[in-house]
Amino acid sequence: MRIASWNVNSVRTRLEQVLTWLEQEQPEVLCLQETKVSDDLFPAEAFAALGYSSSISGQKAYNGVAILSRLPLEDVQIGFEALLPGDADALRLSEQKRVISALVDGVRVLNLYVPNGSALTSDKYAYKLEWLACLQRYLAVQEQQCDPLCMLGDFNIGPEARDLPDPDRQSGGIMASEPERQALAAALGDRLQDAFRLFEPERGHWSWWDYRSGAWDRDQGWRIDHIYLCEQLLACATGCVIHKRTRANLQPSDHAPVLVNLAWPPEDDDEGDDEDV
Repeated sequence: MRIASWNVNSVRTRLEQVLTWLEQEQPEVLCLQETKVSDDLFPAEAFAALGYSSSISGQKAYNGVAILSRLPLEDVQIGFEALLPGDADALRLSEQKRVISALVDGVRVLNLYVPNGSALTSDKYAYKLEWLACLQRYLAVQEQQCDPLCMLGDFNIGPEARDLPDPDRQSGGIMASEPERQALAAALGDRLQDAFRLFEPERGHWSWWDYRSGAWDRDQGWRIDHIYLCEQLLACATGCVIHKRTRANLQPSDHAPVLVNLAWPPEDDDEGDDEDV
């Protein structure tokens, strides 16, 4: 099963690019962030024509997440409040459409668009830390459900120096501050691991290039789009790649898709084994 994540920075603006990529790569699942469209205007019919059903949570002009799948989407859960119904902060934080999950062939696919935070002195930074703390509570409840978990999306955090083009200058700033990194690490706990780093330990691999300052031309990007897997799925992972070429499209998103390949469902190694006598 191939599962991908892509912050498309407006699904209607990039629709033809997304459709082309789907036709070329044909993942079973594609999770979108920053769809920037209300649910009634989401282009579900265009994806259905390629065999993808859609589960969506959007809002006009801002945020928005969606899961596209060629496999059945079951038990769709929207917002933090889906698992934290008595948590007032979860309800408030879910007003921005940033969280959606579904069961796909027995895997819980959790699609996130983590707040950017704007600047360390901004109220949006405090909101980001509050959001990540809520994610930690959400994942603690999710773990009790015992579903294999694939959590992916735009995390707006470079977890380590190797995820930044200029660590000496950028570490400690927005998207690379210690409180953000620690909050993400606390949410991940011991359960979830970065799939990309399983296969590529070196720096110089980016998923986002700022439109400003000629970042793409200078290849000065950040790796802020991640796929995290539980131990069971990590054992099934056979590759994880960033599809950098999409950033060279005409009028591209500033993000590139990230895709993980899973040998799922796993084969039953015990099938046909004889019991010891």
